[in-house]
Amino acid sequence: MELHQLEYFVAVAEEASFTRAATRVHVAQPGVSAQVRRLESELGQQLLDRSGRSVRLTEVGTAVLPFARAALSAVANPRLAVAELAGLVRGQVTVGMVSGCALPVLAELLAGFHDLYPGVSIALTEENSGRLVELLRESQLDLALIGSAGDPVSDVETAVIVAEELVAAVHPGHPLAASVAVTVHALRDLPLVSLPRGTGVRAALDAACAQAGFAPRIVFEASALPMVAQLATRGLGVAIIPASAATAATAATIVPITSPSIRSRLELAWNSAPPANPAARALAEHAQVFVRQLTAAQEPQ
Repeated sequence: MELHQLEYFVAVAEEASFTRAATRVHVAQPGVSAQVRRLESELGQQLLDRSGRSVRLTEVGTAVLPFARAALSAVANPRLAVAELAGLVRGQVTVGMVSGCALPVLAELLAGFHDLYPGVSIALTEENSGRLVELLRESQLDLALIGSAGDPVSDVETAVIVAEELVAAVHPGHPLAASVAVTVHALRDLPLVSLPRGTGVRAALDAACAQAGFAPRIVFEASALPMVAQLATRGLGVAIIPASAATAATAATIVPITSPSIRSRLELAWNSAPPANPAARALAEHAQVFVRQLTAAQEPQ
């Protein structure tokens, strides 16, 4: 008994036709008929009733069919897993990104993954960091770029990509514009513009203000950092943004925050438990290698 004989038998049973089965398995119809007859001869039983206009299963054929399908599946599944890991077949992964983040490092990571596994499609979605972590825990995401400020997130693995200080961006005519720096205490009662809750920048700001004994007075929220900066340049408040975003805020005056400085992190996050999807496992492994290479490149030589 050979696997291709089982494959042809299953195809004929499901198509109820030798002709359609031959088209399905890309083999000439006489070849399919011959192999099915060899299978019947080996089993000593007729599996198919060929007397009618369509081919039907005999009683023995009906009993054998589920075992034939199971045998084919048992062989196909390991091959599929190996093929997916080798990037030989199509698969899909879903990646989350904190809203408004334009960090090129994620694009670099995904481009490298695509080069290795061109058959795997990548879906990208934006959410706040809190929601991204929830989606990771629910296995609706395979990888996410999240913002963080406090303790490491539980139930998921994370690796820091960027850790940077936050700065204040103000209208050139704002009283703070002439300051060399601004303290966290000086932000009390000032109208602030910030990213929404669930982002690393907002978490860092809230934590710093809470430590200083007050809640920040947020008058505007925007999910994209360029908009946060633009609102400040319109004189609508003091924008709290990462230092890396300050270069894009060309119309604003940038003032460092000190005593203490406020820092936020961007992290890659993935599920602690290995996912069942081979493509997702390959993505997680690629992300870990990418982080190690990135870290090594950033270390002083």
